[in-house]
Amino acid sequence: MLGLITPYRMEVVQGNVVTAEQAALIKPGMTRAQVRDVLGSPMLADVFHADRWDYVFTIYRQGAEPQRRHVVVRFSGDRLLRMDAPVLPVEREFVSSIDVFKTPRNAPPLALTPAQIEALPPPPKPAPQEPEPKAPLRNYPPLEPQG
Repeated sequence: MLGLITPYRMEVVQGNVVTAEQAALIKPGMTRAQVRDVLGSPMLADVFHADRWDYVFTIYRQGAEPQRRHVVVRFSGDRLLRMDAPVLPVEREFVSSIDVFKTPRNAPPLALTPAQIEALPPPPKPAPQEPEPKAPLRNYPPLEPQG
């Protein structure tokens, strides 16, 4: 009986999720602003190590394995030298790793099969457009005196 009732454990999510898709966009020579646009603001930007940004991500979620990743971005002046990162998951893998329900969702398919396309009714033909009535041409004198 006691095994069925468990206390609530609060989810703890800290930092920036850095996925493989984001890491693929990072190229040496990018400016700090460009890196910030892709990865977000760093979790740690140390004044004593101004050429290093740390992106730390941790998540503790009931029913899922805890995750911790540490990505280090190094600069020379305002230009990116390199990014040191572990093997990062793609976004779909990351989402499935934190999905505690693990139940298949009844999502509709994104594309129709050829049989479904054939079964669709033909699109309605547009009604013929009547030509717009033409107003008589008028000749107005100029607004400013010509001289």
